[in-house]
This record gives sequence, C-alpha cells and structure tokens, in this order.
Amino acid sequence: MKNLVLALFVALFGFAANAQEVALENGPKISFNKDVHDYGEIEQGADPYCEFEFTNTGDAPLIISNAKGSCGCTVPEWPKEPVMPGKTAVMKVRYDTKRVGPINKSVTITSNAVDNPTTVLRIKGKVNAAAAAPATPVKKVSEGAPVNK
Repeated sequence: MKNLVLALFVALFGFAANAQEVALENGPKISFNKDVHDYGEIEQGADPYCEFEFTNTGDAPLIISNAKGSCGCTVPEWPKEPVMPGKTAVMKVRYDTKRVGPINKSVTITSNAVDNPTTVLRIKGKVNAAAAAPATPVKKVSEGAPVNK
C-alpha cells in the first residue's frame, strides 16, 4: 500500500513539474538589450534620457503593467500597448541631471512575461557640477568721482 501511495505521489509530482516547464515555454517573454545604462561622467543639466530596448521573444503579446523608478528623480516611460511576439519596443528613462553627484538608481518593471515577470534595470554614472559662469568685473569708483545712481 505504501508503495502504491508513493508511486502515485511521484507520478503526480512529476506531472506537475512537467506542466510547469511547458507553461514556461509558452507565453510572452522579455529580453532587454542591456540591464545597465552607464551615463559615465556628465555635466549638470545634461541630456537626462537613456533607453533600454527590449524584444518579446515569446509567442504571446507582452504587456508591461508597471515600471517604477527607485526614487522620484528616475522616471520611466514604457509602451502601454501590448508588444507582439518578435517585436521590439523601447523603455525610456529620465534621470534628473540637475542633481550633482553619483547616480546609482533602478527601475523595476512588472510584466506578464513567463520567464521574468519582474525585471530590474539600473542606471549609473556621475553628474558633475556645471562650470560657473565668469563673474562680471566690478568697476571701482575713484575717490571724489561722481557716482551714478
């Protein structure tokens, strides 16, 4: 009796594992061209945008339901319409380059991809302070000279 229960358990477990493998083979899949964008060293106020290209490598429409930056200075834009199998789209990310200092932020993407429903992309680099504008020379007023007011 124990052997029969054990054999039934093993058969059911094997069937469930096999079904899960098949499920992961079918459906939308997401593949990014990179998972990190390095701005390098940029000047304060430089172009704030970078792009992450992705492809639906699955066999069903890919839907990105949400994308969220790790803070308010990192704002993602993504296609709201489904990305069909074999098609490529772009996730655009804006970083607030008015902030001076190192960049180390992330964007978390939630989708219906069977292979990776939650994907984390990163941006990094350094924003250097903009060069100060040269000061306007101050004219000295000679003693005894009239001052214009």
